[in-house]
Parts: sequence; C-alpha cells; structure tokens
Amino acid sequence: MDKILLSRFIAAVAAREVELSAAESWLKAVHMYGISPQDTITLTNEMMNSGSILTWEEQPHLVVDKHSTGGVGDKMSLMLAPALAACGLKVPMLAGRGLGHTGGTIDKLESIPGFNCNLTPQQMQDIVQKIGCCIAAQNDAIAPADGLLYAIRDVTQTIDSIPLITASIISKKAAEGLHSLVLDVKCGTAAFMKTEHDAIELAKSMVDVASGLGIKCQAQITLMENPIGSHIGNSLEVIESVEILKGNGHPDTKKLVVLQGSALLLMSNIVQNLNAGEAMIERVLNDGSALKKFCEMCVHQGVDAEIARRLCKDPLSVLPLSNNKIEIIAQHSGYVHSIDSMALAEIARRHGAGRFSIEDIIIPDVGYIIKKHIGEKIEGGQCWMEFYFSQQPKDSEIKQLSQSITISKLIRDNQSRLITVVE
Repeated sequence: MDKILLSRFIAAVAAREVELSAAESWLKAVHMYGISPQDTITLTNEMMNSGSILTWEEQPHLVVDKHSTGGVGDKMSLMLAPALAACGLKVPMLAGRGLGHTGGTIDKLESIPGFNCNLTPQQMQDIVQKIGCCIAAQNDAIAPADGLLYAIRDVTQTIDSIPLITASIISKKAAEGLHSLVLDVKCGTAAFMKTEHDAIELAKSMVDVASGLGIKCQAQITLMENPIGSHIGNSLEVIESVEILKGNGHPDTKKLVVLQGSALLLMSNIVQNLNAGEAMIERVLNDGSALKKFCEMCVHQGVDAEIARRLCKDPLSVLPLSNNKIEIIAQHSGYVHSIDSMALAEIARRHGAGRFSIEDIIIPDVGYIIKKHIGEKIEGGQCWMEFYFSQQPKDSEIKQLSQSITISKLIRDNQSRLITVVE
C-alpha cells in the first residue's frame, strides 16, 4: 500500500472530503484481503495524526491508559484511572459509549448527576495535570478519521477486521500521548473474540502496532464467560466501583483492577516487580486515596461537590436502584458452576441497559445484583440474583434468567480470569 496515498486518503476522511462509496470500497478491500503489519502501523499513525494529540512536557513516562474490548460487568476503568492517579501516574482516558449487549464506560459515568464526559483535548490535559486522571468521551477532535470509518464499518459488515480494529483502538490511545498501555482482550461466549486463538491474534496486532508507534504495551487475555463482579448495569456498576474504592466490593472485580494497575506501574518504572505493583494498587484502594481521586475527578468533570461527596460516602443516596425488582430463585441445591453472561446481557439490553442503535437512550438503573458467585454453595429456593427493571419482564425472560445459572453437586474452583499475557 502506497504510504503517501494512504496518508492523503486518511486526511480526506478526517476532513469529510472523501466519497462515501470510496471509503466503503476501501474498507471492504481491507476486510477481505487484509493489509501488512507495517501498513497497519502506517494506517494507525495517519489516523492518530488526523486530529489533536495530547502532549506532556513534564514526566511523559508517567502517562498511561488501558483499553478493554468489553465484557459483562466490565467496570475496571472507573476504579483504575483514580487508583493509578493515586499512585502518581497520569491517566488521560478516552472511553466510549456502548453499542451492543453492554453499556460503555461513558454510559456508566453519565449515570452520575452532572458528570461531563464531553471534554476538549485541552480540558483533558488541564484536569490530568491538576489531579492525575480524567475519563472523557471519544470525540471528533481526537482521531476524527476513525469516527467516520467506524460508522461506515458498522453498516458495511467490516467491524471484525483485525487491522481495522487495531487502527481504530490504537490511534485514539496513541493520540493521548501515552508512554504505556495495557489492553484487556476478552475471550469467551460473552466477548467479541469468542476463542483464545482469535483473542491472541487481535492482541498481537494491537501490541505490535502500539510498540511500532513507541508505546510500551502489554495485552492481557482474560476470560469472559461469567459476569465480572456483583453488579451489572450502568448506575449499578458505578455503585460497585465506589464500594471497591472504599476497600470493599467483590474480589473478582478488585483482582482485575490490581492485575491491570500493577502492570502499568511496572511498565512506568514506579515499582520493580509485579508484587510491589499489586501491593501499591491494593493500598490505594484500601486507604481511601483512590476514592479521593475519584471524587476529585467527578468534581473536575462537572459534578456538584456535595453530590460527589455523597456519592463516595453512600452511592445509593445518589444512584438509587429501580423500585422494580424480581428475585431470581435457584431451582435446586449445590454449588454455582457457571452463570451465562450473554443471557443476562441480552435481557438487560432489551430493557434499556444497552443499545441496539446509537440513538437509543440508556436506562441507567436497569441491571442485576448477583448474590451467589462461582464456587459458592446455594440452596434450592434461595435468591441468587436480583433483576432491576423499568418495564415488567416477560415470563419467558424470567424463565431464561432462571436457567442462566448452572448448579453442580461438585465445588468448582474459582478459575483465574487471566489466560495469558502478550507483549
């Protein structure tokens, strides 16, 4: 692929001067035939340079971020950004809204009254310089070529192209001026990548391109079969995140925050080994310093100071659950072997927790609280999950939720979510 022609094409896309039919043809050709690793780096670099790029004059080696390919109950960003800031790193996080079976990080944050995710690049830099972190929505100022190409990919069935996925994700992260990046690539029945092989292929592509652009990068391949943590849904995941930041919450969620955070601390030379990184992340989660950063981030992004204080003290006072609740009951006794994440996500999506089109309005308090987790003993007739809804679910949906848990007579070890690391 001619580098100069590619550069001109991406510039035309960013300026919205390209014929849509030409862009569609190009995307379909890349989807069908692929492009070389070097061309993927060139494509990503041109997309990055199509808009604003954040620059960090002081201690640029401290600028870090993470990206997840998404999962049911995946709320790590809400805790990770303030935890890393509490450890002395700078986190100018760009995140997205959900289009699919889960809400995105921005949907979750926008369930907080007053939280403003629509920041300019300058506002992002100012907030990060003041408090160490921000979480902003992707916008046309950063990697604008990606905005149009992604929209066209969605309607031309070219979403699942490894080079195009890579360029889309890494171009936006590179535009943040990062030194280090951790990628959480999910695989399993409730993930975009269903198999370990496909997840590793995507991970290698993203790591190679990030490295080619001068970013230290690691990809963690993690299982996405069972829901993450105890809360699923937009405002519900904020509630669980605050509990983790208060030193409480479900260990499944906390372990992923520690896994991602410790890797970034090591890559930034803040610690000498992963054990020290894990200890540092756990300390800021337990001593209140990460929670303080979260509160500061809320205030700097538009939340009234008193509401932010209440949110961090008692999240239910700011983000109440829906008054409509159904308890999902276990049909027999034993040990929880698995929970069908995709079944939960699809039903929650139909009730407003996710989107079918970009215009759909998220209902923030729709979702679940899981009461019994993998490996735990459960009795027949016992509630294992609460479903919070705005419209009465159908009998068939309640039946599907009841059948989404598998109970075994044997205790199942709580398997680690981490499968492998790609560097």
